[in-house]
Amino acid sequence: MTDRHSPHAERKFAAKEIIAAWLGAFFGIAALAWVVTNMPEAKLLVIGSFGASAVLIYGSPKAPFAQPRNLIGGHVLSALVGMLTWYYLPDVLILQEAFAVATAIALMQLTRTMHPPGGATALIAVIGGTEIHSMGIGFIWIVFIGVIILLAVALLMNNAFSRGSYPTRWS
Repeated sequence: MTDRHSPHAERKFAAKEIIAAWLGAFFGIAALAWVVTNMPEAKLLVIGSFGASAVLIYGSPKAPFAQPRNLIGGHVLSALVGMLTWYYLPDVLILQEAFAVATAIALMQLTRTMHPPGGATALIAVIGGTEIHSMGIGFIWIVFIGVIILLAVALLMNNAFSRGSYPTRWS
């Protein structure tokens, strides 16, 4: 039996936190999907790693990994690492996948931009196929635009229910 004061105990979320998280995730992902619908050239704006980011920035906005520096830096740095890995490493998928994720983690640690979904972004850049690979540096811009949209919604929704609650820090 786990003591409720132990660091491993599950935290109970208040109703307003659950509502804020649901609304934030809904409107954040909907905003990305709306841009894709109205700007077909941004078709890759909705990538799987953004779903994981939504869990962090809307569901646990006070977590260190959810702060803007981590959200933006983690994704953009990882997208860059993934694309460079795909371009410059030998065409051995196992090597590319492992190198991209491991290098993204190391660089996020070095730059203090650790954002776990960034590892998925690096992996997506490698395994995304011709649709992503043909974008080149455009993929990095798409990732940047996506995280800015998610961040804007997080700033609105998180602070609508608890003024001044997000972010806890910018740097």
